[in-house]
Amino acid sequence: MSPSKNLDSSSNPERGLKFVQETLHSAITMSKTDIIDEVLNDFSQGYFNLSHENRRELLLVLAREYDVSRVQLRELIQQYLSLDIPSSEKAQSSDHDVQGLLSAFYRTERNLRHALQPKYEILFERLNTHPGGLKFLTILRDDLLSMLQEENSAPLRALDSYLKEKLVTWLSPAALELHQITWDDPASLLEKIVAYEAVHPISNLIDLKRRLGVGRRCFGYLHPAIPGEPLIFIEVALLKDIAQTIQEVLWDNPPTPESQATCALFYSISSTQPGLAGINLGKFLIKRVVDLVKRDMPHVSTFATLSPIPGYMQWLLAKLASQRKLADADTVDEPHSSERTSSSTFRENILQPEEETEILESSRGHTSGGNGMDVMWNLLSSTNYEWTSFPKLMSVLQRPLLRLCARYLLQEKKRGKALDAVANFHLQNGAMVERLNWMADRSDKGICQSGGIMVNYVYRLDKIEENAQSYLSEGRIQASCDLQRYVEKKQ
Repeated sequence: MSPSKNLDSSSNPERGLKFVQETLHSAITMSKTDIIDEVLNDFSQGYFNLSHENRRELLLVLAREYDVSRVQLRELIQQYLSLDIPSSEKAQSSDHDVQGLLSAFYRTERNLRHALQPKYEILFERLNTHPGGLKFLTILRDDLLSMLQEENSAPLRALDSYLKEKLVTWLSPAALELHQITWDDPASLLEKIVAYEAVHPISNLIDLKRRLGVGRRCFGYLHPAIPGEPLIFIEVALLKDIAQTIQEVLWDNPPTPESQATCALFYSISSTQPGLAGINLGKFLIKRVVDLVKRDMPHVSTFATLSPIPGYMQWLLAKLASQRKLADADTVDEPHSSERTSSSTFRENILQPEEETEILESSRGHTSGGNGMDVMWNLLSSTNYEWTSFPKLMSVLQRPLLRLCARYLLQEKKRGKALDAVANFHLQNGAMVERLNWMADRSDKGICQSGGIMVNYVYRLDKIEENAQSYLSEGRIQASCDLQRYVEKKQ
């Protein structure tokens, strides 16, 4: 098949989809010949031309029609079950019949292993060795993840799971190159750093040069099959102490002289490939960077982060909203009843009495509400973040917001792990929660996500493996005494 046969599916979507299905079939069933690269080119080019709906149709065909052959698998299982298992003594015998039986076991087991591999593995393996194929597979998986958000399809889930396993193998640390990104790198690579920076956007070239200059480091993982494009990169500030605000990291000038730095602060980790979601390249990147900094700068002894808390405000507003509804239900249903209603069973005043009093007094003239949680919800849900413009409001909100943030990070779980995605990432890598920082990120994004609060995670090198193991096996979160005090007090 030649590229000239590739159809523009925008002009004829049905014919375009049929063409890509044909090239898909050829890419899987064809014996490896000189034209396989041409077929894979046709397939990938045709796939890019498909609409979202036609990509979904194609991936469903791939997942269903090129899956494991269950008929063949069942026959092999029946063959295997029909074989008589020799005793351990007989198995060691050189008797011709026993050896023949063992050969039948090995042969059937080999056939079973082969039968358990779906046919689409051939496509993945061939694309992985094809120029541009690994990048294409990450795009294909990104599409898969998007489709799984829309529908819970078992065949698509299985396809995604298998592809993820393959990507984990192909992107092992041994296959990745750790590269220090500097101002002298090609403009095309620097443009990708600007485009993919997901935590603290790079505003201009001066900002980029500062992040790559004295007292700063930027490291990325590169793969030879995706040249000039880091799969993930981390930004590091060399400081005297653990920073408490992102403002001092990004804008303070002059930077700490590198010879005086004792802390390597990781302040941004960005993945560039959405199709690699769920593949923890960051864990290996952090370990490699720690080793590199220790080697080149032995006077640096502290390794910490200044991290966002992206899910905090969403969790808190949902908690406040649900408690307001429960309070309203109690008031409407039985205003004078002494009996405990079903709604009151789940009611919780997440504010302490003195916090509620201060919030009610300080909010007069700014917003209204029947109780402290009403007022707090009104202030925090305001789209213009008016509360951050009034020092008195900020002062009375500081205590409850920090206390509840500690609760969110240390106690709120999903399937036994930290609810916050960034917290879960660092905790499973062996970090501990060290400190909460008030008004550490005053950007609109920072206020919206976490009320401006950021958190320091610390990687204590002698405790990393122990912390990671206790978190992964028991869900135990290691935290400083100051953080623990927040949650030990009566909520």
